[in-house]
Amino acid sequence: MASLELELKQLIIDTLDLEDITPDDIVSDEPLFVEGLGLDSIDALELGLALQKQYGVKLDADSEETRAHFASVNALVAFVSGAK
Repeated sequence: MASLELELKQLIIDTLDLEDITPDDIVSDEPLFVEGLGLDSIDALELGLALQKQYGVKLDADSEETRAHFASVNALVAFVSGAK
């Protein structure tokens, strides 16, 4: 597993206090919201703040583009690596 992908999975687990979940339990191309991991809008806000703090990325909460970045772990990897 790529290091940024693993970092982001661990960030999701730590930020959202997901107990009993390991990075290996998160499928990188499955949706993070509703289906897949089952996150909600509050989780998105917390995760967005953590990403801004950890990686210095800029996010617009109302942007369709931002929603696309949060589609899956793979989408987050592409976003964060492109923002560095």
